[in-house]
Amino acid sequence: MANSYTQVYIHFVFAVFRRENLIRPQWRERLYQYITGIVRKKGHKLISIGGVEDHIHILVGAKLDQPLSKLVQEIKANSSKFINDNKLLCGRFEWQKGYGAFSYSRSQISDLGCRSLH
Repeated sequence: MANSYTQVYIHFVFAVFRRENLIRPQWRERLYQYITGIVRKKGHKLISIGGVEDHIHILVGAKLDQPLSKLVQEIKANSSKFINDNKLLCGRFEWQKGYGAFSYSRSQISDLGCRSLH
């Protein structure tokens, strides 16, 4: 086959360090936009992003030419830097060390509720 085709949907979930309620409604949308840029820059397709004060959900159409762990590492490192550099909080922001990653078929995507993942 001359070209490769993949269709893989991954739902990432990760939390704020110590599960603190630090993701504020006032700047949450800015954070989501910033993360969307990271995902797109890495060549993945952002399907949905959402969350609450202490954790985030990201659903991507994954490009499989790079490790998914590398994508999560990029998102967490750069989004933490974004929050800290822009002084969106009084203290230092960081994500927990681990994350969850769950795969879905295309037929399951509509059942996830897309924009309102939480």
